Amino acid sequence: MSVTGIPFLEGRYSPTLDIWPIEAKEFNRLYRFYENLREGRFTTTRCRECRQVAYPPRVICPECYSEELEWIELPKRGKVLVVVEKWGGVPLCFEPPLIDAWIDLGEESPVRHLLSRVINCSPGELKEGDEVQLVVFDVPAHPIEVGRERWLAERVFFAFEPVRKLG
Repeated sequence: MSVTGIPFLEGRYSPTLDIWPIEAKEFNRLYRFYENLREGRFTTTRCRECRQVAYPPRVICPECYSEELEWIELPKRGKVLVVVEKWGGVPLCFEPPLIDAWIDLGEESPVRHLLSRVINCSPGELKEGDEVQLVVFDVPAHPIEVGRERWLAERVFFAFEPVRKLG
């Protein structure tokens, strides 16, 4: 992860400034979430015992504490209910504004609403009622070391973006 704009970190990886999760299965019990994202699938977990759906995904049911969970699909499109553009207090390595939205995934979705970052849109462009869609993007690889083995673990993350109207 090269951090631009900070001279002493140019071209170097800084674990203390790495905001993205470690997705390798050796270190993250939710690695399947990221594998599903790589396949273009947006998923979360549901308890096989009490049927509780949790978002973000969990490794233990927050309702009955069972570890018997299954992966279920979530919609990849939704409608914007509220938009927030953050100009101040933006984390290092991000350019303001950061745009977040409270998104309605629809009545049929196992998770009705979620808060997500919205990318690929200009300030002031996103409005209440606009349709957004899931977008998966690469983030910097993370160095992994297990025993004497070392490798770079490729990573992805997600956000939503406006659905562009044709015509």
